Amino acid sequence: MNPVVAFLIVAITFAFIIVSMSIRIIRPFERGLVERLGKFQRILTPGLNMIVPFFDTVIKMDMREMVLDVPPQYVITKDNVSVEVDAVIYAQVTDPVRARYEIDNYIRAATKLAQTNLRNVIGDLDLDRCLTSRDEINGQLRDVLDQATDKWGVKVNRVELQRIDPPQDITEAMSRQMKAERDKRATILDAEAIRQAEINKAEGKKQAQILEAEGAAEAVRKRADAEKYRQLTVAHGEAEAIKSVFQAIHDGNPDEKLITLKYLEMLPKFAQGTANKVFIPYEASGIISALATMVEGIQTSNGGSVKPKPVSPSPATDKITS
Repeated sequence: MNPVVAFLIVAITFAFIIVSMSIRIIRPFERGLVERLGKFQRILTPGLNMIVPFFDTVIKMDMREMVLDVPPQYVITKDNVSVEVDAVIYAQVTDPVRARYEIDNYIRAATKLAQTNLRNVIGDLDLDRCLTSRDEINGQLRDVLDQATDKWGVKVNRVELQRIDPPQDITEAMSRQMKAERDKRATILDAEAIRQAEINKAEGKKQAQILEAEGAAEAVRKRADAEKYRQLTVAHGEAEAIKSVFQAIHDGNPDEKLITLKYLEMLPKFAQGTANKVFIPYEASGIISALATMVEGIQTSNGGSVKPKPVSPSPATDKITS
């Protein structure tokens, strides 16, 4: 083989190796830390980057949010109840330089820090508050961890408690308490339902009585109106009858003799009443005068003076008093 050709092949191969060692490709969610001869040099951004081979070393840091699982542990609450607690931490590297050079293993350090602070936070709360205040516990843990991991270039976004398990005897006692509370609420609701039903019945009965009374009053009022209307109708009919009779008498132009005879015909009817006294109208003097004139006329027509025979008083006239 020609030495020149062999040299070219070796040179091309060496150049290809040097170029491949000089190229670093950083993905979008990564950052590259360049160390030159053991000293931090610069940060590589996503894309194609060039380094000095044999002198530069590239360390890739993942910038995505990561999930850190806190192992279960037993924690004693403020009221001396041992509960088993585990949590999940959502953290993200914000400064790759500090995350690399300020702490040996920020994942392990954040997990241990979460375990320690979890004991402190749960220890300040009693069991009931621990079970009902998960959001408060999550907020306290997030604030403490975020403040501690800030100097590591790590930000804690969320802390979530997965479970808080009391001991078995406490769980059974809580179950009995819950059942008793539910039975109590059920009894109260039953009593309230019965009370409401009785109130509704009483209200319905009261309303029915009111409606019945109103109906009876309305019926009485309608009967009174009907009776009043009937009486008015009768009175109107009687008035019309009297008016017709009066008009007929007026049209007949009666004289005093006829009127006198009518009065005399009515006197026995007056005497048939149950009253002790019958009052003769004021016009009786005129009637008597007319009666006397009528008798004198009869006597004159007979041609002489006729002495009237004494007439025994009738039962009707005995009752007439002036």
